[in-house]
Amino acid sequence: MGVRRVAVGLLATATTALLLTGCTDGRESACDSVGGIVECAPEQRSAAPKIAGELLAGGSYDVAGQRGQVVVVNFWGSWCAPCRAEADDLERTYQATKDSGVTFLGINVQDNRDKALAFEEGRVSYPSIFDPGSRLALDMDIPPNTIPATVVLDRQGRIATVIRAAVRQEGLQPIVERIAAESPAPTGQR
Repeated sequence: MGVRRVAVGLLATATTALLLTGCTDGRESACDSVGGIVECAPEQRSAAPKIAGELLAGGSYDVAGQRGQVVVVNFWGSWCAPCRAEADDLERTYQATKDSGVTFLGINVQDNRDKALAFEEGRVSYPSIFDPGSRLALDMDIPPNTIPATVVLDRQGRIATVIRAAVRQEGLQPIVERIAAESPAPTGQR
């Protein structure tokens, strides 16, 4: 009975992960899940929720203005040790891919603005939205206790990949480059 319960729990967890990450039908052939990374085939991707807000350094940001670019969204907090560990890898990946039509956006959750600004200084050169209430994270089914998490949006603003773990450049960069190399959607298709 215990083995069956574990198997059912694992199946439920895998199915939930696929459904929450933009894969519209939950078929494993459409979305692959390996080691905390879920990648969906282009025809199975769903649109990301609205991602907009106040930037840490002031001003506002709306990811809709980046349509046509691949957008790498990283959820982080200054209090998060794995977030500190991955910051250099995120910045290196950003620098290596930005000339390929790729942009990065941080989303700072459950944090103090001054601590978040101090954390970013000298670590990353891309902007971050200040989301102390974790509203954007929850809209994307990223519970604050599961950060760091990284979501890669394709050029049409659809969720292509969700990584629910700290990233390293050697793992993230090939994913970003693969999505950046995809053919853009035909005119009028979103």
